[in-house]
Order: sequence, then structure tokens, then C-alpha cells
Amino acid sequence: MLHLSAEMLAAGPDKVDPITSAGSAQLGIAVLVGIAVLVLLITKFKLHAFLALTLGSLVLGAVAAAPLDKVIESFSAGLGDTVSGVGVLIALGAILGKLLADSGGADQIVDTILARASNRTMPWAMALIAGIIGLPLFFEVGIVLLIPVVLLVAKRGNFSLMRIGIPALAGLSVMHGLVPPHPGPLAAIDSIGANLGVTLAFGVLVGIPTLIVAGPLFGRLAGRWVDTVPPEGLIPQRPSEDLEKRPSFGATLATVLLPVVLMLAKALSDIVIDDPDNTVQRALDVVGAPMIALLAAVLVGMFTLGRAAGFGRDRLGKTVEKSLMPIAGILLIVGAGGGFKQTLIDIGVGEMILDFSKDWSIPTLLLAWLIAVAIRLATGSATVATISAAGLVAPLAADMSTSESALLVLAVGAGSLFFSHVNDAGFWLVKEYFGMNVGQTVKTWSVMETIISVVSLLFLLLLSLVV
Repeated sequence: MLHLSAEMLAAGPDKVDPITSAGSAQLGIAVLVGIAVLVLLITKFKLHAFLALTLGSLVLGAVAAAPLDKVIESFSAGLGDTVSGVGVLIALGAILGKLLADSGGADQIVDTILARASNRTMPWAMALIAGIIGLPLFFEVGIVLLIPVVLLVAKRGNFSLMRIGIPALAGLSVMHGLVPPHPGPLAAIDSIGANLGVTLAFGVLVGIPTLIVAGPLFGRLAGRWVDTVPPEGLIPQRPSEDLEKRPSFGATLATVLLPVVLMLAKALSDIVIDDPDNTVQRALDVVGAPMIALLAAVLVGMFTLGRAAGFGRDRLGKTVEKSLMPIAGILLIVGAGGGFKQTLIDIGVGEMILDFSKDWSIPTLLLAWLIAVAIRLATGSATVATISAAGLVAPLAADMSTSESALLVLAVGAGSLFFSHVNDAGFWLVKEYFGMNVGQTVKTWSVMETIISVVSLLFLLLLSLVV
């Protein structure tokens, strides 16, 4: 099997000067101390996660001997970037979820699913739905669209929340890490020079069995490990009895799938048309942007859901207002998680991992996976791990066949999903939405991510023997 040489690795991505001159040993200690302080503040002293992440970032920078002003700047930049990128999507998703709940639309979807799926097939149905919805969507968008359905199905069907939630999360995560047009796989394809169609085909081929293992099968085990009740404000309630009618199943489903269709249309136009000056592609680039697609769904939902249930202007206004209050804490925690991640990146932890990897001599797919794992664990960002690792192993792709380069892309994507923990904004998003503590989130979400990463690598290694 092919191996990477030090000369090939030396042609990796351009480095960015870190904000500290600390050596590798000191950076390693800083990472361990920063994460330990973060976990201790949350678990032992019950400090709010937003404050713990803020203090943990300062401790991380201090131990790494970084100037305090630079640490604050890095944390603030990471927080701002995360909130600006994810915050609006969470808010729009919350509004759409509240419209679904108050109008009876969510009830309509849940009642239809419960009527057609048995207790045994429900987790599989959730995995399938999440996989389909997650194909063109960012992970965060998929979560906010699926949360109302997941919570209501679990409540009405008397299912363990984890037994329903884990398959849904697995479906979204597998698509996010392995299947273009998600940003990570697309960036890796571009960096390595792989064929998009072949990578997409292999991604789906590997993703299906991976989803089965990490979703319905692990969800059954996770449901025994963790029994949790989500925050009361996030559980969609039955609409009041004064509603004369509720939206039809078709109208409700069309509203929920509208952002999915718009984003998928944008992704397909980028692949098929691939001309920035083309009028159709420019239009789809606008309407298919996550924010615009979700905003369109909210506006359409006010008519297909709200008006269909007899809501007037005042009732619609109250629905929007009530939808935003429960997510304030979530936005702060997710933003602070992004700040902690950016501090790790800016003190040079990612580059430290890349430098260490130059001396490794192991099979190519495994090395690409390990590099992505190391960067993922250190920085918390799947996208950063994918882009950095892909840039590092890109020189070897020149000697690879089309199939081999596609497998290399997927190995990087698989490694980027390994063990999401406290430095990942997604960790906090899942924790808050599902009402778990840190330990429960590790035992469910973090373990699920690790299963996806390891199982997909095993299938990639097997696939590499026959293609």
C-alpha cells in the first residue's frame, strides 16, 4: 500500500503564524489544561457552559504564553464567526419549528410517521429521513429542522429520546463528513484533485452501512445508557384546542423540505453548470444559500402553516417572539464553543499536529485519517481538520488512480468526525437541544461520532482492496 514521504508532506498547506512562540510540549500541556479546566468548571462547579468556555479559553492562552489581548481577539473572532454563521440559522430554524408546532403541522407529520412506522422500524425511519434531509444541508440546519419532529416522535410514541435522536444525528453527521456537496468533502476534493462523481458514489456506498451501525444499532444501546428529558421550552407542545383546522401533511412536508430543495438545487447547479457568470447559477447561489433558504421556508410557512391554521397577524407575531426566547442560551454556548476552537487554532495547535505527522510512515488512507483525527481532537472543527489534512496529503494524489484519490478524500472526511468533545460547537448544540449534561453527551453524541469515523474507515480500507 502507498505511503507518504516527508518530502511529499512538506508540500502541505501554507502555515499561519501562531499568536504564541510556545514549543510543542508547552502547547500540548496548554491544550490538556484548558480542556481540564473547562470540564471541571462545568461538571464540578456547575458553572454555565458559556462562562466555562470563556474562562477555559483564557486559561488555554495563558498556559500557552500567548498575549492576553491576542487570546481575547481570537476568542471574540471565533465566537463572532460561529454566531454569524450558525446563529441566524438556529434562529430561523427555531421560528420554523415553532410554526410547525403551534399550527399543528408537526403533529400532522408525527401522526403520519407513527401511523406508518412500527416501534421496531421507527429508528430506521428517522435515520432514513435524516440522511435524505442531510444530503444538501449543513449539519446545524439539519438539526434545527429535525428537532421538532424528533422530540415529538419520542414523546408521542413513548420512545427513548436517544433511540430516536441518535439515528437522526447519525444521518446528518454521515452526510456532513462523507458526502459532497458539504463544504468539507468539497474542499478536500478540490485540494486532492479527486473526481466529484466517484467520491460522491463511494461516499454513499460507505455512508449507508456506517449509518446503519452508528444510527439505529448504536441508538438502541445509547437509549439504555442515557435517559434524558429535553428542556421544557424546546419541546413542541400540542396546539391549543381553539384551532379549527391544521395544515395538511402535504403542505407541511413541502414547507419543511423547501430549504432542502433550494440548497440541493444550488449544489447541483455548482456541479452541472459550474459557471459563475451564468444567470441561473447566480440566482440559485442566492436562493440556495442556507440563510435565504431557511428564511424562504419561514415566510412560506407563515401562509402554509400559520394561515392554514387560522392564525392572524397577532398570533403569528407571538409565535415568532416565543420561538426565539428558548434559544438565547444555546446561541451563547455554541458561540463560545467556536471561540474556544479558534483560540486552539490561533495558538498553533493545528500546525503542531501537522508537523508531528511528517515523521509518520503508515498506509496512506490510515495516515490521512489519523492526521484528520489529530486536528479534529485538537481544534474541534471537522472542516478545519478536513481542509488541513487534505492539503497535507494532496501531493500523493498525483500518482493515484481516480478511485484511490476518491478514497483518500473520504478517509480525511472520516477522520474529521472522530470524537466530538468540548471544543466543538456541535457538541454544545446537541447537548443543549437534547437536555443532556456533559457526561451524557460524551456517552451518546461523542461515541456516535467516533463510531461513524472508525466504521467508515474500516469500510474504506475494505473498499480499497477491490477498487
